[in-house]
Amino acid sequence: MKTIASVLISVFAAGILLLWPNAQAADAGDAALKENREKIVLLHGLGRNKAAMWRMDWRLEEAGYEVVSLGYESLEDTPEQILADIKKQIDDCCMGKSSKLHFVGHSLGGLLIRAYLSENKVPNLGRVVLVGTPNKGTAILDNLRRKWWFRVVKDVLGPTGQALGTDSGSFPNSLAAPTYPVGIIAGLKNGRNNEKWLPGEDDGLVTVESTKLEGMQDFVVIETGHSAMRYNADVAEQVVNFLRQGKFTKP
Repeated sequence: MKTIASVLISVFAAGILLLWPNAQAADAGDAALKENREKIVLLHGLGRNKAAMWRMDWRLEEAGYEVVSLGYESLEDTPEQILADIKKQIDDCCMGKSSKLHFVGHSLGGLLIRAYLSENKVPNLGRVVLVGTPNKGTAILDNLRRKWWFRVVKDVLGPTGQALGTDSGSFPNSLAAPTYPVGIIAGLKNGRNNEKWLPGEDDGLVTVESTKLEGMQDFVVIETGHSAMRYNADVAEQVVNFLRQGKFTKP
């Protein structure tokens, strides 16, 4: 006669066998769902690394996207070297996939996205959001160059940082106008007395006017400083709005 323990063991084993196919199907379903999620390539700005984008990364993941945050040597490499680096990273993580691939860049990261997309075809390209990006360069660098002590500190900026002025030969002004849907978010930090360095409304480092691009699909200004934009909940919400709808929700 079977003991109670042996009966319970048999029932438990039978239950495991019945549930096992369902568990396998659930795992396969989860893997397929993750594979089909729309992806976002997220790029940080000058002097930062990908950890600086952690809050926006988290918010975009919460919105349902798979986020690939890229890092690069912004203070050491030339724009050409950085582009070669991020191209390899994008090829490794995201090429050959069927799901939509969006791009979001803060500050210099936005310029690198524009440069990358001007040289590389992305068949499954979705939408692009540039956050506080100096699309026409920043006058701060122009003014710094006029100071005698700039030659002492310019190496700190590196070759890419030194190429972010407003002159016609600067890195921002060498880039072609976008041929893809792009939304631009500018920051505005009130109460700053810095007209001498940055004429007009600005976020502390980039003027509102400098962020604008010919052919942009939508544009919005958020009250926040340049560095704080990557942590700002309203900025992240507007990024999601544009990626989903192709437009911002006006404040």
